[in-house]
Amino acid sequence: MTDILTQAITLLNDRFLGYVLMAALLFAGLYFTIATRFVQFVRPKEMLRLMMDASGPSKEKGHISSFQAFAISTASRVGTGNIAGVALAITLGGPGAVFWMWLIAVVGSASAFAESTLAQVYKVKTGTHFRGGPAYYMQTALGSRKLGLAFSVIITLTFAFVFNSVQSNTIAQSLSASFQVESSLTGIVLAALTAVIIFGGLKRIANFSAVIVPIFALGYIGVTLIVVLLNLEKLPAVIQLIFSDAFSLRNIAGGTLGATIMTGARRGLFSNEAGMGSAPNAAATANISHPVKQGYVQAFSVFVDTLVICSCTAFIVMLGNYQAFPNLEGIALTQKMLTQELGSFGNYFISASVLLFAFTSIIGNYYYGQANVEFLTRKRWVMAFFRTGVSVMVLLGAVLQLKLVWNLADLFMTVMALMNIYAILRLRKQVVDVLADYRKQKAAGLDPQFNPAQVPSVKHAEAWVK
Repeated sequence: MTDILTQAITLLNDRFLGYVLMAALLFAGLYFTIATRFVQFVRPKEMLRLMMDASGPSKEKGHISSFQAFAISTASRVGTGNIAGVALAITLGGPGAVFWMWLIAVVGSASAFAESTLAQVYKVKTGTHFRGGPAYYMQTALGSRKLGLAFSVIITLTFAFVFNSVQSNTIAQSLSASFQVESSLTGIVLAALTAVIIFGGLKRIANFSAVIVPIFALGYIGVTLIVVLLNLEKLPAVIQLIFSDAFSLRNIAGGTLGATIMTGARRGLFSNEAGMGSAPNAAATANISHPVKQGYVQAFSVFVDTLVICSCTAFIVMLGNYQAFPNLEGIALTQKMLTQELGSFGNYFISASVLLFAFTSIIGNYYYGQANVEFLTRKRWVMAFFRTGVSVMVLLGAVLQLKLVWNLADLFMTVMALMNIYAILRLRKQVVDVLADYRKQKAAGLDPQFNPAQVPSVKHAEAWVK
């Protein structure tokens, strides 16, 4: 019975809801790209500067800087899918899938800007830090507590519990295959490390992410550059192949162009999470002077995830002779290609990358749950119970195969994302008006400061009222 239910949910996700979700995400991305006058392209240098700027109000005791908020969301975005998912996309959809992955990231970053800007506008202050996200702007801006409650329950179950068990399982399988480490031992260590970090609260999560995320990202980029330099003569042909296969007449004639587009689109959308309602929970924590600043930072985070990290995997795979190994896919294929180039170091490096990518995702996913548990209740015993439950699920994920639960999580994530898309499209005027306020102040040579009284469409932005 369980197998039948699992197959039914998988079919529903792959054949129907997956397409509905992609269509909705694409529509939202295109809409906000046009409505904001291509906000993701206009100020790339400013995006980088804002991300790195730890000055100003972020220095206040207990508050989270813009970079720390960026690191928390990137920790969740950049997971094992950046290694396994991209390799799988190339084997299933061909080299052209990489182009569509890039295109979707560029379009989706406008949705990331919109949802993160809204999260900042409607954030609330708790003690020494801020919290917010889709549940908060659903309640405050849309006036729907019930919609916010439904969203907060779904994202907590999906990200904090199920997705974290998936990441834990991936780490356990990788360490077992590479180093013959018992899955139960991996689970115990992961659960203990997770508990140490998450019981330390938001500040410890932010500090951990701000240190680890840059290290593993730069390390992965550095190793990719070595592979590129070793195969520099192949690089032009690989880039040409990505673009030519994206519009290949052979694919059109063979009816596979749709599969190429869909594979790349799904990899891009599900990797960077733009518009899906997860990253705004981290974006809301930043203590900044104007909501648009964190909107820019989160749009930049999408570029980091897809245009940088996912592209690293794509080049590692495509610069190798990946077609000679038709029986390999996902992490195994990436590991094989890197081992060919760098010897045993490649095998160890991918294992270490899987460990770091997956563990930082566990911490980022946990915080998304925390922000929404705080939306549901402020009782301290509930938060302690929640943190304990997350640690237990990390342990169980390492030793159990929970296919039905994982498939249900995909279903819940689709529902969650559609709820968020509905909300940000309903609040499109607020996004455009807040951006116009920011641009007006920038044009006047000012460092933008947000005052909701100057933006009539914004109501109940209590955290910004002086």
